Amino acid sequence: MSSPWRLEAGALIALALPMIAGNIAWSAIAATDLLLLGRIGAEAVAAGALAINLFHALLIFGMGLVTAASPLIATERGRRRHSVRDVRRTVHQTLRAAVLFVIPAWAILWECENILLAMGQQPDLAHQAGQLMRGLQWALLPFLGFTTLRNFIAALERPVWGLLVMVAAIPFNVLMGWALIFGHMGFPALGLHGAGLASTLSSCFLLLGLIAVILIDRRFRRYRLMGRFWTRDRERHRQVWALGLPIAITLGFETTVFNASAFLMGLINRESLAAHAVAIQIAALVFMVPMGIGQAATVRVGIAYGRHDRAGIGRAGWLALIIGTGFACCAATLLILMPRTLVSAFLDLSDPANARTASLAVSFLAVAALFQIVDATQAVGAGVLRGVQDTKVPMFFALIGYWVVGIGVGTLLAFPFGMAGVGIWLGLASGLGAVAILLLIRWTMRDRIGLLPD
Repeated sequence: MSSPWRLEAGALIALALPMIAGNIAWSAIAATDLLLLGRIGAEAVAAGALAINLFHALLIFGMGLVTAASPLIATERGRRRHSVRDVRRTVHQTLRAAVLFVIPAWAILWECENILLAMGQQPDLAHQAGQLMRGLQWALLPFLGFTTLRNFIAALERPVWGLLVMVAAIPFNVLMGWALIFGHMGFPALGLHGAGLASTLSSCFLLLGLIAVILIDRRFRRYRLMGRFWTRDRERHRQVWALGLPIAITLGFETTVFNASAFLMGLINRESLAAHAVAIQIAALVFMVPMGIGQAATVRVGIAYGRHDRAGIGRAGWLALIIGTGFACCAATLLILMPRTLVSAFLDLSDPANARTASLAVSFLAVAALFQIVDATQAVGAGVLRGVQDTKVPMFFALIGYWVVGIGVGTLLAFPFGMAGVGIWLGLASGLGAVAILLLIRWTMRDRIGLLPD
């Protein structure tokens, strides 16, 4: 490997590792809520899955919108290494965009129970999910604020602070969940509603923690992010929406296809829904690694893009794809060899009442192992294309792959062909594979289709 490739690999890995760890910490925060609900029973897990899936559909959309900050800041740093004003403009306008998104999102989440009933979910589960959502929905704004600031420090290639704040939030979330769900430390036992409130408090902890870091660390303080937030800047605001909205829609297509799979599981039976909730949480933990690599690739490719460095763009992108798919092979092996061990973290396998749910979760993980490589490829592929600010065409790839191929194949296999939950998971694998192939082809053709700077 030549020296430029070694240098790029070192820079990419140094940036990716804290991003990966931060993503795992974020997923761990969500997993602790599910673990606590699992101690109540499988029905609480099923109701929690319905509420969390609906919440995450809007959360991920918002996260896609604020992700625009990462390539915009990275490109500016590639163009002018010590730029301050333009970086601040991007952060401020991204935060404004987040606020504009959250207000209608809150109105939607307030109607959680009615939405689930309209989708054909069982009334008692929909009611319990609505109780959880009344506490959870307020987490949306502070978490998107935290995500914007995390993208800011990541684009400055200093993501460790975001990781440290995330790690500190894990025990805080466990403590709040334990206190509010079961009624400890003088709090009333609020059950599912308490789980939602715990997540909201944890999101506020994340935002306030990162704000404190930015105010204290002189390398961040120089950008003066906390002042003049409401200054009008139509051009940069337009750029944030132009780049971020297709990312948001892309992630929305990806996330809602998994949400739709959860709703389809609910139409099969409660055991399938609970098993799906467990299996998807495990798969999500594994996905945090290629997701982090893709985030790091966006920054590294974006810096090279700002420098008009075609060779650097190629090195950053291909290295990210190679590292991401390499990890996916290891993850697939783990899912195949240790499925029951992984499921036991969420369900008591010695309890006969959980036997059917655990068996289904193991079968779902066998399918998840098969699509690890394509899942990693699409995650990293989307990241490298965002680095060259290519977000609109991948959005259409996501629509075709996830909703035409994924849901189409999954519904066909699950119901007419009688494969039930396994059929839905095979459909997810098909959709991920289609998107991965399309993104990889587009990245390979980046020069011929005019994605690279002159």
